[in-house]
Amino acid sequence: MTESAPVKPVVVWDLPIRLFHWCLAALVAVALVSGHLDKLTPHMKAGTLILALLLFRLGWGVVGSPTARFAQFVGGPGRIRAYLDGTWTGLGHNPLGALSVLAMLALLLVQAGSGLFATDDIATDAPLAWMVSSAVTKRLSTLHRLGSWAVVALVAAHLAAIAFYRIKKGKNLVAPMISGHGEPDLPCAPQRLASPWLALALAVAAAALVFGALAAWGR
Repeated sequence: MTESAPVKPVVVWDLPIRLFHWCLAALVAVALVSGHLDKLTPHMKAGTLILALLLFRLGWGVVGSPTARFAQFVGGPGRIRAYLDGTWTGLGHNPLGALSVLAMLALLLVQAGSGLFATDDIATDAPLAWMVSSAVTKRLSTLHRLGSWAVVALVAAHLAAIAFYRIKKGKNLVAPMISGHGEPDLPCAPQRLASPWLALALAVAAAALVFGALAAWGR
């Protein structure tokens, strides 16, 4: 009986996605810790950088490498059902992982956006708090505080999923996000990566948009 050839590792995650992932993880940790310790200066700086990163990720989800594109990994109930049945194969995010990615991006966008209008009701107002009424500011501040616990819960679920795949399925999800390489479920051709210069231009544009807007309207 002839043994099938081993599946060769391929590039799963391009460098821009890996840098985004680890920078976002570090900044979210800083934002959570500083926020709960009432260290608002580093908290707001981390939140601003998170917003710029999220704008970059939204753009890269449209023009980036195949595994980064939303059109590639976001599927409907059919893909989720196939994954649960064990018949789904693919490179990059699986259908359930795609849902967690969307949930995390959406939640962090809400957090970063609401944080721009929040206040601590003592001495510190966010840079755009002056643009809305005090009632709106209070509602957004409450949303921001509650949302921080939702972020903690989602991060905990993310870490639990990584541990589950490692322990129960013997699949290391962290290593490919460091090296970029992973073993696909089935042999496949290498994906055609998007230009890193395009990623750099997109990152600069996202940063310019966020910091330019705050410079123009922030107080």
